[in-house]
Amino acid sequence: MAVPTESQPEKMHSDIYKEVSLPNPDPPPDSQTAAIVGDHTQYMVATYVRPPLMIAKGEGCYVWDIENRRYLDFTAGIAVNALGHCDPEMAKLMGQQARTLIHTSNLYHNPWTGALSSLLVTTTRASSSMSTASRVFISNSGSEANEAAIKFARKVGKTRQPNGSKHEIVSFHNSFHGRTMGSLSATPNPKYQKPFAPMLPGFKYGTYNDEAAIGELVDENTCGVLVEPIQGEGGVNAATPSFLLALRRRCNAVGAVLIYDEIQCGLSRTGTFWAHASLPKEAHPDILTSAKALGNGMPIGATTVSEEVAEMVVTGDHGTTFGGNPLACRIAHYVVSRLAEEELQRGVLRKEQIFRAGFARLRDRFPDLIEEVRGRGLILGLQLTRDPTPVVTAARERGLLIITCGTNTLRFVPPLIISESEIEEGLGILEQAMEVVVNDAKQIVGTKGQQEMAPRGR
Repeated sequence: MAVPTESQPEKMHSDIYKEVSLPNPDPPPDSQTAAIVGDHTQYMVATYVRPPLMIAKGEGCYVWDIENRRYLDFTAGIAVNALGHCDPEMAKLMGQQARTLIHTSNLYHNPWTGALSSLLVTTTRASSSMSTASRVFISNSGSEANEAAIKFARKVGKTRQPNGSKHEIVSFHNSFHGRTMGSLSATPNPKYQKPFAPMLPGFKYGTYNDEAAIGELVDENTCGVLVEPIQGEGGVNAATPSFLLALRRRCNAVGAVLIYDEIQCGLSRTGTFWAHASLPKEAHPDILTSAKALGNGMPIGATTVSEEVAEMVVTGDHGTTFGGNPLACRIAHYVVSRLAEEELQRGVLRKEQIFRAGFARLRDRFPDLIEEVRGRGLILGLQLTRDPTPVVTAARERGLLIITCGTNTLRFVPPLIISESEIEEGLGILEQAMEVVVNDAKQIVGTKGQQEMAPRGR
């Protein structure tokens, strides 16, 4: 039966329209979801802004909310679920290990910390990456992996120059290295540093891909240079090979260590095991940090170092209570084995081309909306000419989850196991969302908070 609308308030009219015209409308204020969210949020520190849905389960490249609406996931938990949601073998191993041994602390050996460390070192060397990879420190997150890298670089500087002058860490604008005080000090975003100022002393910032400035930026006081081969949160910006090579050479000249943060871009997301695998050995790092996909959702981080760096780190210099626990390490061992498969990596490159072809079609259709495509493999950024958050909303209400990064950039980091048909399905939904935004942008409210370091108000 037709619903009369002439006397209805505008918002009620809008809600009714959404319910009948959208496959996945956001839960309204009087929904079961809203009631649960309202009950929970009063007890949660408000560090995130979230859209109205509540995700309850996942399988492969799809998730379902508590009202059983299905969404195709192009976010993978911010580049974490490389093997998709609830990988069956991972779930099986998790249950087995949980019944065997979960935690003992690092006061004792366990079978899986060393096994994972060995696998990371051998797989890294075999993948034409970090030729000096020798030892690994296992932690619980990306921030912790970078904290370890910063501390190790400081220890190298102190060893090479005992008077303490060689202590400065260089990082780059638009980078993101974490939220702990050390990693935040290496993340030069004033909006996020200011509330916690002063930052730790001894951090300097340069311009990404500015080779001419390296000589002045990296000097005798530099103990380490921290750089992402592909900036994820900063907008999916790729470092040029010549820039990374110039950094390596300058680090060699002044006795500093080169640290590659591959927390988001590593572990086969670019189609090679590490994003820097295409570089010559002369551009390889001394320290390599990873997390995110390493546990496919199980919290874990890793800091891989050369033997030269490892020799300068002694008992008591660093530690962790939970890092290296047998549960997380057994899961990561399985994940690394899967992500190192050449067929999976070849698939990433094939799927990149499907995305790029789809983006080209979208750009032809919406030339005033789409500026360019950036990235490699399945870490891709679609640069828009305007605020992308209405597109995020419109896509979600049509069954597709996407996120943002940088300035006006849509980010695509789906599970690496995504099928070609699922990519096409998502691109079709994205086209519908863009069409709605372009033709009727005022009706779409942008989704705030859909990137790790979102600008204020986003």
